[in-house]
Parts: sequence; C-alpha cells; structure tokens
Amino acid sequence: MTTVARLVLGGVLIAAGALKIGNPSDSVLAVKAYQLLPESVAIGVGYALPIVEIVVGVLLVVGLLTRVAAVIAALLMLAFVFGIGWAWANGLRIDCGCFGGGGQLGAGQEPAYLIDILRDFGLALLGVWTVRFPPGRFALDGALGLGGDSADDDLEDL
Repeated sequence: MTTVARLVLGGVLIAAGALKIGNPSDSVLAVKAYQLLPESVAIGVGYALPIVEIVVGVLLVVGLLTRVAAVIAALLMLAFVFGIGWAWANGLRIDCGCFGGGGQLGAGQEPAYLIDILRDFGLALLGVWTVRFPPGRFALDGALGLGGDSADDDLEDL
C-alpha cells in the first residue's frame, strides 16, 4: 500500500511540476492570484514551486529519503488546501494553477474549489500514510539500508 501511495503522490507532483516548469511566469501568476503572499515572496514561490514538486516527486517515486519527501509532500498539499480554501473564502475566482496555468478565470468559467480541496487533502493523506509506514519493497531506501523501519522496531521494543 505504501508503494502505491508514494507512487501516486510522487507521480502527481512530478506531473504538476513538469507542467509548470516550462513556463515559470504562469506559475508566478498562479501564486500571485491567491493574494496570500507579498509580491516578492509570491515571485520566489512561483519560480521555486515547480522545482520542489519535481524533486520531491522523484524522491517519492524512487523511494529515496521517502519519509522526508513524504513530509514535504504532505505539507505542500496542506498548504495547497489552505490556499484554495483562502481563495474560496475570499471570493476569488481563480484557477488553482495546480497543473499549470492559473490566475483569474475567464468569463463563464467557474472555480472547482471543492474538487481541488478534496483532491489535495486526499494526496496529503497519502503523504501521511507514507510517513507512517515503511517505504515499500521497491524503494531505494531499503536497498541502501535507509528503510527507516527502525522507528517501527523501536516502537515495538517499548
């Protein structure tokens, strides 16, 4: 189950980052549209986010530093849930920019905030699952002796 959780979460992050990295100005526009961060911070986040998503996604897919990557991924997803909830609560009509694009919605377009929140919360739960349980048999962590199973073993010793 953990293998599936980390592959799904990692795959989504890689896809999201890959769709943004080719056009970083759109990523910056999407972050600015939330009106949540000062402009200078929003610009930095907009440029860094696709890179972070791809790096964390690759770590999850190959199973390297799995628990650290899963913590970062879960925190990213919770930040996205917060941001989308913020936009919704403040009456903003924006595209979440989750998979490229972003910014103000065009005439006749409606935001899909509830679907975006449910998706990202579900992905956050996959991150929590991946943190809690060993990374799975197809993870590099195990091959390199970094499996992290010792935390579970320590709990059993108590």
